[in-house]
Amino acid sequence: MKATEVDFTLNDGNKIPAVGLGTAFPRENQDLVTDCIITALKSGIRHIDTAWYYGSEPMIGVALQKAFTEGIVKREDIFITTKVWPGRHDDALGSLNDSLEFLQLDYVDLFLQHWPLCFIKDTFTVDERFDPLDTWKEIIEIKKTTKKVKSIGVSNYSIRSLERLFKETDVIPAVNQVELHPRLPQLELVEFCRDHGILMEAFSPLGSGGAPLLKIPLVNELAEKYKATATDILISFHVCKGTVVLPRTQNLERLKQGWEFVKISNEDLAKLNEYGIANHYRYIAAEFGINLGFPDWNDSVDYHTGV
Repeated sequence: MKATEVDFTLNDGNKIPAVGLGTAFPRENQDLVTDCIITALKSGIRHIDTAWYYGSEPMIGVALQKAFTEGIVKREDIFITTKVWPGRHDDALGSLNDSLEFLQLDYVDLFLQHWPLCFIKDTFTVDERFDPLDTWKEIIEIKKTTKKVKSIGVSNYSIRSLERLFKETDVIPAVNQVELHPRLPQLELVEFCRDHGILMEAFSPLGSGGAPLLKIPLVNELAEKYKATATDILISFHVCKGTVVLPRTQNLERLKQGWEFVKISNEDLAKLNEYGIANHYRYIAAEFGINLGFPDWNDSVDYHTGV
């Protein structure tokens, strides 16, 4: 069974494919985006995760129209996510409209707040005059008053950020998209979100650029045990735990092959979690000069990132 055949149900009743293609591609490789999307759709992927900030939405839009025209997929058969960047914290609707124009769509299936932050426009400087919860409130209003989004959620929210959201608004996000993998299982956050009906989404499931997690000995031991690839193990690690996973690749051959779903035992899932506790590492840790409430943040590399 392909991992792309599994789906989950969000807290608003909408279905979401368990595996999606991440599209935070390097800006110098944007010319490959259209081929990647077409190849992914032909291989059975039905979930595309993008964002206004990535700069890839115009090429994704071209690919989607090509796929619709050629009968590869219908619009109702695919799940599209986009996000509003902190630099557009006071214009979530404008950001969404731009994304819809780029994607050549009438609606997206999921609209996320990219970070619980507000930036001064065109910078990575946090503008503390504004409250990021106002962005979430605008997203709620967009869902209530338009037909441009089906589900709404957040990204890069810690437990502390979610607790504040719960206190000040009455809409629970459908998802929380964060970095998750065997070196960063974030067990407390995952349990907290599960207890509140929030589906977790995992970005950088292979460990970001170069897929370093494929070299973990335990991952390769499990791949041999289950007669699967290391990538299958890393993706199934999340699917088995009820988490949506968003691998990113521009390797067309890998996209053509797809990913097999491996039913990893609870014992082996626990081993992978334990590995992460003992060998903790966060690959995507942008230094914004503000504490987001993640307990491990200071142990990570610091650099600006669009993920």
